Amino acid sequence: MAATKKAAVDAVKKLESELAKVSASLEKARAKKVADLKKQVTKQTKDVSSAASKAKSAAAKATAAAKKKKTPASARQLAAAKKAATAAKATVAKAKSTLADTKEELKLVIESNKQADAIDKSVAKAKAALAKKSKAAAKKAAAKAKVAAKKAAARAKVAAKKAAARAKLAAKKAAAKAKAAEKKAAAKAKLAAKKKAAKAKLAAKKAAAKAKAKAKKKPAKKKAPAKKKATAKKRKTTKRK
Repeated sequence: MAATKKAAVDAVKKLESELAKVSASLEKARAKKVADLKKQVTKQTKDVSSAASKAKSAAAKATAAAKKKKTPASARQLAAAKKAATAAKATVAKAKSTLADTKEELKLVIESNKQADAIDKSVAKAKAALAKKSKAAAKKAAAKAKVAAKKAAARAKVAAKKAAARAKLAAKKAAAKAKAAEKKAAAKAKLAAKKKAAKAKLAAKKAAAKAKAKAKKKPAKKKAPAKKKATAKKRKTTKRK
């Protein structure tokens, strides 16, 4: 869809470029036509002046011929002069008519060019307004996107901060748990060692007591005969008495 949209935009841009070229060519052609018509008006104005001058001269000749003495020759000259004057007058009328047509055409072309310029200016103004509107919309969209990106970044930052805090808390809890477990294990080991030491001490005490008792019993057995001798001696002494 994006490719189709791009192709459509490219086609529009191409047509707009071609239209701009055509408009430029048309403007040049209009200007050339006005210039050509102005040249024609200048030339035709000269032609009218020249024809008028010739007509005046022919009229003067006809007037002079009419003043001459009436003879067959003068009559012929007068007829020729009048014909020439009439022809010159017709030439002047034709030149004036052509000049008037050219002037009218120039006027219409200038008016048409003014209207075309006004239309072009209106189109250019509308295009400028549209471009300004598009630019403002693009600027607004960019600002909106910037704000959205800023908000997203802020949210991501807050989320990262929370995640870091959770991780820190979890690490703290894990460390505390490990420390408690270590302390418990140490206490357990200490208690076990204490019990073992007490047991060993008790065993040693018992062994020592047993050894002591054993040591006491051995001398008592050896002294028994002496006791018997003492008893026998006592008995002998008693008998002597």
